[in-house]
Amino acid sequence: MAEVKVTTVGNSTGVVLSKELLAKLRVSKGDKLYVSETQNGIELSPYDPDFARQMDLAEEIMREDRDVLRKLAK
Repeated sequence: MAEVKVTTVGNSTGVVLSKELLAKLRVSKGDKLYVSETQNGIELSPYDPDFARQMDLAEEIMREDRDVLRKLAK
């Protein structure tokens, strides 16, 4: 388990993530992290659950309307 320290960043409060932790999360400066509450506490993730839901719906539509989409592509 990695340990991070809460620190002051300008007029705000922030957490500094080590290079190793950033590599494990596969994020870099400027990327977004999403916060969710789980049974075990707070989870930081680059995974956007809203986007994932939208992609699931898009895939469902593409499967259902495959023929129509193929004709539109021509």
